[in-house]
Amino acid sequence: MSEKIIQAFESQAIRTKWDAEAEKWWFSIVDVIAVLTESVDATAYWRKLKQRMKAEGNETVTNCHGLKMRANDGKLRMTDVADTEQLLRLIQSIPSKKAEPFKLWLAQVGSERLDQLADPELSIEQAMLDYKRLGYSDNWINQRLKSIEIRKELTDEWKKRGLQEGVEFAFLTDVIYKTWAGKTAKEYKQHKGLKKENLRDNMTNKELVINMLAELSTKEISEVVNPQSLTEHENVAKRGGGVAKEARLKLEAETGRKVVSPQNARQLRLSNKDHEND
Repeated sequence: MSEKIIQAFESQAIRTKWDAEAEKWWFSIVDVIAVLTESVDATAYWRKLKQRMKAEGNETVTNCHGLKMRANDGKLRMTDVADTEQLLRLIQSIPSKKAEPFKLWLAQVGSERLDQLADPELSIEQAMLDYKRLGYSDNWINQRLKSIEIRKELTDEWKKRGLQEGVEFAFLTDVIYKTWAGKTAKEYKQHKGLKKENLRDNMTNKELVINMLAELSTKEISEVVNPQSLTEHENVAKRGGGVAKEARLKLEAETGRKVVSPQNARQLRLSNKDHEND
């Protein structure tokens, strides 16, 4: 399960996860029920519907399973999910005037994702549109998309050498941040007043460029050094971060301006709007 995304149907949020191996979406059933029924307690509605369908021997309910998704309180909680085929069967048991528009929406979501897999350029175009809607500048968007490419090259290098996504990736990322920026990812987020937000989405152009240099350097050094253990990878991450640290210090010495900024994306967008109105 690689991607965790909030899809929107008629401006209402539906939590989803993309299963890269099976090439299909999983949808939060409770979120779908909330959209279709406008129930004040979609969880209770689903609980009763599930009991009724089980009593009827409906195999759709039996085959539904749970995945961890982020709840309203920000915590990851087990959530009943269904794929597109299962949802279409469930919708038949839910009286709703939105059923037909929702079916069309389901088909569109699946089609767009498969098109993007066949042509990665479509994913890039979609990302550009999403960032544009959020108010990011064209210059920042170009830097951010490049940073995504470089990050993927680094994580591909780590995967190739047997490192595990999750704890090991996070550990090495912290080493890189700590080396060039003097802060772990958590400390960096605190510096910017962030909580659950993506750190890179809240970096300035300068921060993105220096972090790209750190990750690119780490990947390049790894290819030459061929690290075997996590300790050796940690050393490579420090060396890659060290290249970026030297660049940061040199830039700060030349300009008298700090690279690591306390500003987050919201503050930066407001600042850009103020400049546009001047």
